[in-house]
Amino acid sequence: MNDSMAELRSIVTRAGDRWTETGIPRVAMVHAEACASQVYQPMLHLVLQGSKTLSIGDQLRRYEAGTYFIVPVDIPATGQIFPGEGGQAYMATSLTLEPAIIASISGGAEAAPATWRAACFAPTQASSEMTDAWLRMMRLVDRPGDREVMAPLIEREILFRALQGPLGGALREISQPDGRLFQIRRAIQWIRENFSKPFRVEPLAAMADMSVAAFYRHFRSVTAMTPIQYQKRLRLLRARWLLLFEPRDAASIAFEVGYESASQFSREYARLFGLPPSRDAARFRAGEYADPISPAA
Repeated sequence: MNDSMAELRSIVTRAGDRWTETGIPRVAMVHAEACASQVYQPMLHLVLQGSKTLSIGDQLRRYEAGTYFIVPVDIPATGQIFPGEGGQAYMATSLTLEPAIIASISGGAEAAPATWRAACFAPTQASSEMTDAWLRMMRLVDRPGDREVMAPLIEREILFRALQGPLGGALREISQPDGRLFQIRRAIQWIRENFSKPFRVEPLAAMADMSVAAFYRHFRSVTAMTPIQYQKRLRLLRARWLLLFEPRDAASIAFEVGYESASQFSREYARLFGLPPSRDAARFRAGEYADPISPAA
């Protein structure tokens, strides 16, 4: 496994500090990422070097080299990366999850725990079989003639190994078009498209074909947030992007993303990002900022 990880890292050194396309469908890589605060789309994320922390709702998770995690739905998260013991830059690969592909192989995988949600974002040690499959996938970066045939086969193998692991239940539910996760995904999409607008939970619950109580319960189990907390995180991520890259006064940005009170916006911004809006922007412009921020919406 150590040899596989070393070769994987040698390939990923050519990536940029933002997620870099590899030419392989649904596969990306990053080198020296500063852990952008962003909305993570459904994916399998494997850490190759260094470590990463993510704040997802009320959960704080740390992912070390050799571990992976699964994002089942669009999740707004903030985080930070740390170098390896020798100061080596953070490296990772990701595979965007395609429900149809998972569905086509999930019947052949060994049974996985059904109660996956409590540990959905938990760091999971990659098996040597999964790491070897990832290495063969990343070798295709330099073998474009092999990709069309080999990449789909290796993608299925990576997913098959994940289906055999502790997060296999999450993958199975992603693949079910009539499952609870799919119903929650409809509501999430609505919130993402309308994050600056106030909403009532009852219509979202109806959209998901659930009672209000069941909707709250399932939404929180999938996202680690309530619907209102999810909306607030989207607003703050978008506000941060606007503040840093389309500079205006904080009050006008607060109103644009849906806040009715600039003071409330400033308090909640500082609570999430550690500094009030104006000081956060000043730190970024002074070159003291670690995170290249990605837009939230």
